[in-house]
Amino acid sequence: MRKKRVKSQDRIVNIIFYIIAIVMIVLVLYPLWFVIIASFSNPADVANGEVWLWPKKWDISGYQALFAQEQIWTSYRNTIAYTIVGTLIALGVNIPAGYAMSRDDLVGKKWINLFYMIPMFVSGGLIPTYFVVKSFGLLDTFWVMVLPFSVSTYNIIVARTFFKNSLPESLWEAAQIDGCGTIRYFFQFALPLSKAVLAVIGLWTAVGLWNSWFNALIYISDESLQPLQLLLRRILITNQSLLGAATGTMAQELRQLSDMMKYASIVVSTLPIMCLYPFLQKYFNQGVMIGAVKE
Repeated sequence: MRKKRVKSQDRIVNIIFYIIAIVMIVLVLYPLWFVIIASFSNPADVANGEVWLWPKKWDISGYQALFAQEQIWTSYRNTIAYTIVGTLIALGVNIPAGYAMSRDDLVGKKWINLFYMIPMFVSGGLIPTYFVVKSFGLLDTFWVMVLPFSVSTYNIIVARTFFKNSLPESLWEAAQIDGCGTIRYFFQFALPLSKAVLAVIGLWTAVGLWNSWFNALIYISDESLQPLQLLLRRILITNQSLLGAATGTMAQELRQLSDMMKYASIVVSTLPIMCLYPFLQKYFNQGVMIGAVKE
């Protein structure tokens, strides 16, 4: 009798947890779904609250106006290139640094830690950074988006914690007995066992690069090198300027077109990077949990 009562209580608790989980999922997913259906809906229907789960009337004029911009495909290509190359460079810089910092036999480890930690809290500022980038001849080049800001102290700390807590010292000792050096051990043993932290840091970096527009605004004036986010920002600002100068029927039409382009730009700019997450979710969850363990 008592066991049945316990099972009944467990069943009630599970039902409550499922209800809470479903409510949280709906609260998270519905705003995303609303943006998608609003981008295919008439702005008047959206403004009147007539769009809830499905477009009342399909309208793709927002996407047509957005993709009619001549530069959008160039900017899309630039963003994809910045994301792929920048992520690879960030992994190639931060992962080896994190592994080196996890080694107790690293000479000068204390001072190297300090060297990495100070810039994490105190930066040189925008103007000195601009002059440094300019002195290296990186202004208005492809590499200004992927090289100067590739080092991340936070990512190095996450990688260091992962290597410290996940790779047993006995593995390194066994590799040494077999004549394996540090570099060979890193590439043949450490990296294959570090898919989780690679996925986490890679995803963080990719999302940051995909959404980056401020660095392009400061360091790139050549329109052929500008990323997608900066172009979408300029399009929306231009539409708002035209809307402020228009009156009457023209102002109403421009307002509707601006709203549709706004929703369409959100979908265009976020959907590709969101599609990447399901493929990395398993490694992402594992890497966050392991990398967060305190040393």
